[in-house]
Amino acid sequence: MRAGVYLAHPRPGSFNHAVFDAVVEELRGRGCEVLAHDLCAEGFAPALAADETRTVQAASHATDPQLALHRAEVATLDAMVFVHPNWWGMPPAVLTGWVQRVLAPGVAYKLSTADGEPAGLLKAGRALVLNTSDTPADREESEFGDPLDRIWSACVLPYVGVTDVRRVVFRTVTDSTDEARASWLRQAREQAAALLV
Repeated sequence: MRAGVYLAHPRPGSFNHAVFDAVVEELRGRGCEVLAHDLCAEGFAPALAADETRTVQAASHATDPQLALHRAEVATLDAMVFVHPNWWGMPPAVLTGWVQRVLAPGVAYKLSTADGEPAGLLKAGRALVLNTSDTPADREESEFGDPLDRIWSACVLPYVGVTDVRRVVFRTVTDSTDEARASWLRQAREQAAALLV
């Protein structure tokens, strides 16, 4: 099995980094081929170029070698894992840009017309999203409607053909104890391992 694991957090040593490291280690320890990307450390450029804004016409050949690599890799994955904080109800800009630039038409989906139904092109049947948050669960749901769940489970992943979308939120992180963080890291490992079953 081949899995892509993507981290979107700019601060080295963050709890998101610990989650990312735990997931990568767990998957590799179980014999999975892991393509691990710390998007901020790699300097992934999130801004779309003008010629990358089409929705129906297949994306042109990527001249940016980093973008070309990510597009080529994502087409080969059996599973994907995304690790990121909840910032303003959205993934960090680097991951939003990764989605917009990498999961492009002709790479991750195709549309026959702009208002048509997409056909997902990715072979990755499952994905795991691991989020950190400082918003209590009841407030997240009652005031905001859990926008990250909608982004991943309704807007992004099904569009590209990923039908099994799993998501876990670790909260609240800033005031968490060492014991809570250790428990969350065990849970992240368990969820990653479950992707291989």
